[in-house]
Amino acid sequence: MFTGIIETLAEVKNIVAEGTNLHFTIESAISNELKIDQSVAHNGVCLTVVSLTENSHTVTAIQETLEKSSMQHLKVGSKVNLERCMQMNGRLDGHIVQGHVDQTATCIKRVELDGSWEYRFKYDAGNGNVTVEKGSVCVNGISLTVVGSEKDEFSVFIIPYTFEHTNLHEVNVGDIVNIEFDIIGKYVARLVNR
Repeated sequence: MFTGIIETLAEVKNIVAEGTNLHFTIESAISNELKIDQSVAHNGVCLTVVSLTENSHTVTAIQETLEKSSMQHLKVGSKVNLERCMQMNGRLDGHIVQGHVDQTATCIKRVELDGSWEYRFKYDAGNGNVTVEKGSVCVNGISLTVVGSEKDEFSVFIIPYTFEHTNLHEVNVGDIVNIEFDIIGKYVARLVNR
């Protein structure tokens, strides 16, 4: 379980293919605090740490993960948002995030405003996922508030801190991002559609 509050920005140092799996070696400020078998969200994708060095850790993405997320588009040098799992005695500063990416979306708008940024994302609504204005959505692992919602698009506003301390500053029109829709909204949508 995660909150969507990014702890640190990391960098992909190596990618190794093994069958249909990809092993990502990630260098970060928190890698030396991790342990093998620990769950860490990488751009919102919950992955298990499988090996460690002094300043890096390695995780494995299987074919299912690669098909449903933007992990397949990462390259050596790519920036990745990291969040360790939530501690039960901590505050839930973002929203309830599972680390299970529902699908990807494409950035269709990025506008710098006077002190903030507006991003608009388009996704395949055929999967039954929805957003609502003032609801929560997770973009590349970042807990954000939806400010504009349509059937297959939504907008978010980004404050300078989030822009500078996550990989959103590298997301431009045409780029693919990971989306995890609000878990409560997903259950409600499923009940309504029965």
